[in-house]
Amino acid sequence: MLLSTLSIAGMNACVKHLHHLPALEVILFRSLFSIAASFAALRRLGVAPFGNNYLLLISRGSTGALALMCYFLTLQHLPLATAVTVQYLAPIFTAVLGIWMVGEAVRPWQWVFFALSFGGVVLVQQSGPAVAVVDPTGPVGTGRVFLAIGVLGALLSGLGYNAIRQLRGREHPMVIVFYLPLISLPLATVGCLLHWQTPQGADWLWLLACGALTQAAQVAMTRAYQLERLSRVAPLNYLGMLYALGLGYLFFAESFGPATCVGMALVLLGVGLNAWYTSRRDTSRGKGAPATAKLM
Repeated sequence: MLLSTLSIAGMNACVKHLHHLPALEVILFRSLFSIAASFAALRRLGVAPFGNNYLLLISRGSTGALALMCYFLTLQHLPLATAVTVQYLAPIFTAVLGIWMVGEAVRPWQWVFFALSFGGVVLVQQSGPAVAVVDPTGPVGTGRVFLAIGVLGALLSGLGYNAIRQLRGREHPMVIVFYLPLISLPLATVGCLLHWQTPQGADWLWLLACGALTQAAQVAMTRAYQLERLSRVAPLNYLGMLYALGLGYLFFAESFGPATCVGMALVLLGVGLNAWYTSRRDTSRGKGAPATAKLM
């Protein structure tokens, strides 16, 4: 799991470094790498790639693709740690949307945890450095627009994760993974036809690294959830926040004031407490807590 979170952090840094390229272009190359790797895995397993539950699979692929676009935009235009922090809201949206999509109740304590996390986002958005855009010549308030895009991305991720839960036991996991690049590739292609900027020199290496790190993260995460107890593995996801802070400070000269750090801590505290509470409740009922892997 440590390898998985480190790979995801590396992918985030690659996307951040490529801020001069349109986000859809980065998604295009990432999708090309992912669709080839996923198709090869399906062939090796002898699994039909397109599955049977087409509407749900397309729903998962579409919401995941749109969430990915939002996330890459925030990675490119906001401080690394801010973008990663906002994405941690996805499990909260997953739980709330799950009330209607999969019929899972949210307990009173969970609403307290959700309020903590959203309070943290409010604190972050009130801090100038936390929402400073890469291009300082942009219009005033642009950073908060990208922050809102990040929250929208987390909401879309929640929709996608609930689609995955609806597909549990009905489709092979690799088929679900395959549908994300299957949908994101044509969407990104259309966007790139409208606005294309040819990568130069080392950009190609960064794009290749982005795709390779994404695949490495998926493989490592899948293995971790297969070999270890969820209660031991899931908390390691939150190391991504520390990686983001460290990489942002070392490579992108990012720093934050006390209020921003408190806001980020509140987001992580709320999400972490909700994960702990859910895992504890499911364990007491004699069933394993579901693992919501990052399939973006």
